Amino acid sequence: MNQLIHNPKIEKFPSNEVMLDLVDLKKVYPTPKGDYVVLEDLNLQIKKEEFITIIGHSGCGKTTMLSMIAGLNEISGGKISVLGSSIKGPGPDRGVIFQAPSLMPWLTTMENVMLGVKKVYPHATKKQKEDICKYYLHKVGMESSFNKRASEISQGEQQRVGIARAFAIKPKVLLLDEPFGMLDSLTRGQLQDVLIDVWNKEKITAVMITHDVDEAIFLADRVVMMTSGPKAKIGDVLSIDFERPRTRKAILEHNDYYKYRKHLIDFLEH
Repeated sequence: MNQLIHNPKIEKFPSNEVMLDLVDLKKVYPTPKGDYVVLEDLNLQIKKEEFITIIGHSGCGKTTMLSMIAGLNEISGGKISVLGSSIKGPGPDRGVIFQAPSLMPWLTTMENVMLGVKKVYPHATKKQKEDICKYYLHKVGMESSFNKRASEISQGEQQRVGIARAFAIKPKVLLLDEPFGMLDSLTRGQLQDVLIDVWNKEKITAVMITHDVDEAIFLADRVVMMTSGPKAKIGDVLSIDFERPRTRKAILEHNDYYKYRKHLIDFLEH
């Protein structure tokens, strides 16, 4: 089993392998009592087709970092680049799935997915756009609900549509902010399987925040651990060496599973 990498800064990959590069990232919020530094000297490289999960205590800046990658939150210092190009605000090269599904409740599942597809494929025919929407809704098990309004389906089903919508725009990087955090454990497990099944086929670089240690291990190639704020940075990185595709049963029976789990819990408790 790989050991924890105690200085993630030194882990550099060849530039042709890197999808997402965070260099000396900093986020500062001005307050009446002076500047509050959320993130400082944060360095992380994420490879093409890699699935990264990020864990850390509440308030350590995980969501701040993700929103900066998405281009939704201004960078105070350092830089973020996708395939070597610095980001300049939101873009279709980065898809986002939030904790709340954030669908338009009055639109059908098809129409919700179509919103992004129309922007990314402006020159496609109507049928081509519909086929893309149907393909991804089918992938997440929503083929019988094309014409149901978002307000008529369960929260778990809404999140399935959110996953379909994110993959349908073919982003280079998929950003997930605790997408299953509001769901019951059974639905959560089902949607983890849906997510990883679609990801295995699409091979899109994925970065996901989670508070669930087991979820972090099950989904990831590497688990990134953030130090507590203020001035949070990357504390440790743990490589997960389970082969893909994975099943829960196989992982739970693997000798390394509990070693990985102990590593992560020990980090969070110190």
